[in-house]
Amino acid sequence: MYLPVQSNHQAAENTSRWMQPGISWLLSFLGFTAFGFFNFEYRYLDNLARGIHHTFAIHLFEEMTGTYVGLALFPFVIWAIRRFRIRRDNWRIMVPINLLIMCAFSVADTTGMSIVRSLLSPLFGLGQYDYGIMLYRYPMEFAQHVLFFWFAVGGIYAFDSYREARDRQVASADLEARLAEAQLQNLQLQLQPHFLFNALNTISSVMYDDVRRADAMLARLSDLLRRTLQTGHSQEVPLGEELALVKSYIAIMEERFGDHLQVEFAVDPHVMRTLVPQLILQPLVENAMRHGRNPQTSKLALRIAAIQEDSNLLLRVQDNGPGMSVDSSDQMSKGIGLSNTEQRLLSLYGTRQQMLLENANGLRITIRLPLHTEAVSI
Repeated sequence: MYLPVQSNHQAAENTSRWMQPGISWLLSFLGFTAFGFFNFEYRYLDNLARGIHHTFAIHLFEEMTGTYVGLALFPFVIWAIRRFRIRRDNWRIMVPINLLIMCAFSVADTTGMSIVRSLLSPLFGLGQYDYGIMLYRYPMEFAQHVLFFWFAVGGIYAFDSYREARDRQVASADLEARLAEAQLQNLQLQLQPHFLFNALNTISSVMYDDVRRADAMLARLSDLLRRTLQTGHSQEVPLGEELALVKSYIAIMEERFGDHLQVEFAVDPHVMRTLVPQLILQPLVENAMRHGRNPQTSKLALRIAAIQEDSNLLLRVQDNGPGMSVDSSDQMSKGIGLSNTEQRLLSLYGTRQQMLLENANGLRITIRLPLHTEAVSI
């Protein structure tokens, strides 16, 4: 439906694309590579500042091999951090476990760098690689590993929290959409039987006085039901189809009221394909049939209009009756049909719609809708 829910879904879909495994690992690779290059730049430029030359190749080799060994271990770090997540209710157990994981990662990374560099150094023409005395290398590298590990913990926790919040948002949006759909269907189920019973009562009122007219009205009702079923459960239909339904209903009423009913249509042909809520006009017309007749002549003059105003569609139903009564709070009392219509509009379009009731030589009902030709998403 036309609610912020739609934009939430779109935002969640866009975020999901960035969270796909392939893209995530590509970003990780680029991040590790950048980190290794910056470390290389620092060490190499530091040597140049001290007057030490010819260290470009060895520093680039050391930093990039160290970076990619860390990248190879990174999936296991992520798994371990998530598997032994520290929470308020388990921190006494999980903090020591995480410290052990940190130490294990440090030993594995330092050992991996020693092995990889020893194997690859001759292949790159750098001769045999001497990593020095490992007894000192392990605590030396450990200092950097502590920073890396807890930075990874913070980053993974933040990422997972964001993803969980996003999933809750998507679930909430989906629930909201389903509830709105259920509400709209419930309103339709209330509206359609209400309309059908009124039509049958109208036919029943003339059945014994004029069988021919009753038969004609039944044929009109059959055509009307056929049109209604053709629209299915769509919340919106083109205005042309909605007007065809209204005309079928009016044809039934014309059989009953004869010359006492006069209906005028003033519809801009350019808006015939504009989408409107299904059965949006019928309760307005039905309300006019029941309450809009002139009390002095018992005649009903009904005018149905549809025009475009800027980016909106205006639907208007005007009768020549006594108008609608106003209560003590200056609010017009609405029946089931008008109340359901108002709720449907609010559910479908939120604040982008308006339903205005005015006493102006009869009751004039104006509905303002956003002009669009694509179905509203539910």
